Amino acid sequence: MSVLVVGLSHRSAPVAMLERASVSGDELVKLLHEVHDCAHVGEAAIVSTCNRVEVYAVVDKFHGGVSGISDLLSRHSGIPLEDLSHHLYVHYEDRAVQHAFSVACGLESMVVGEAQILGQIRQAFKLAQERGTLGRELHDLLQQALRVGKRAHHETGIDKVGASLVSVGLEVAASHLGPLEDARALVVGAGAMSGLAVATLGRIGVREIVVANRTRERAERLAESAPVPARAVDLSAVDAELAGADLVVSCTGATGLVLTADRLAAQGVGADGRRRFFLDLALPHDIDPAVRRLDGVALAGLDDLRTAQETADAIGPEAVEAVRRIVRDEVAVFLGAARAAAVAPTVVALRSKAAEVVDAELARLSGRLPELDERARKEIAQTVRRVVDKLLHAPTVRVKEL
Repeated sequence: MSVLVVGLSHRSAPVAMLERASVSGDELVKLLHEVHDCAHVGEAAIVSTCNRVEVYAVVDKFHGGVSGISDLLSRHSGIPLEDLSHHLYVHYEDRAVQHAFSVACGLESMVVGEAQILGQIRQAFKLAQERGTLGRELHDLLQQALRVGKRAHHETGIDKVGASLVSVGLEVAASHLGPLEDARALVVGAGAMSGLAVATLGRIGVREIVVANRTRERAERLAESAPVPARAVDLSAVDAELAGADLVVSCTGATGLVLTADRLAAQGVGADGRRRFFLDLALPHDIDPAVRRLDGVALAGLDDLRTAQETADAIGPEAVEAVRRIVRDEVAVFLGAARAAAVAPTVVALRSKAAEVVDAELARLSGRLPELDERARKEIAQTVRRVVDKLLHAPTVRVKEL
């Protein structure tokens, strides 16, 4: 059985395709079980974020595993396999391990070094564990990936190279609105990304934050955590809050558009001479791209943040290279330990067989020389066993090395 990764990300597919392939909630659980039940698959976990969908599996056949997982991704996304396959990447065995560690370190993120991916891998690990699709091999791989990611962030400046998507988006917002300290911000949604937005806006020191969410309790908890004046409203109150907002950050789990150009226009957006910035961090998109046609309105979505990767690489090449070295070293250690563990049953069987032969020969010796006293028998037995141990030592070490 070998580890296989099949997926697509912002590096391999356009955002429109990622939107269709994205899975969450009950659909994610369903896909996880279907992958686990797929022929040739023994273990499964799925990492699904706003810019990647990756299936991690332990398979007994490479081609059968790739084919089965690709078919499932096609069926769940509604994307024809011939179209989807052009954007899928596949990593197997050693390369799968290297990819998992690189992802955990933030090297594969849209914004290099962002730490949010660690939480997302942890969620994938927990879900697979709860649903019974995780076995020893994926358990060890994902646990080690989390440890490697933490090490990379602790030992290097990788998290300073690339800020979070929220931070990058707010930098773009500031280029349109000017300094954000006096801005009024409306955050739509109360998930992890929205929480990051509220925390980042609080550090900037915006004048006020309004959190709108379908579940009022979650919105209130998020508003209470803000270090600046903040309040919570129901999702139905978004229209009323738009008029006073300079900055709108939206990241919900909705499957359709949350804010359309017509809806904004009906609230006077674009007709009151006010400049506004909309930051859409959702997948699928929350905000209609047509809002850009409204006067004074600017919009940035995930596609607009793609250049953050190149920017991060240009800013911190030393930190990025340091993390790559950590990944290389950790991959070598992990694979070495895995291969040593794989030959352990062979070594145990070899030594067990040798012990059986020694015992049989000693029993035969006792039958042929019954006059031997107990002291002589023990000395002969110890000598034979020492000889066998010495003979087995070199091949045992060599097998583990190979």
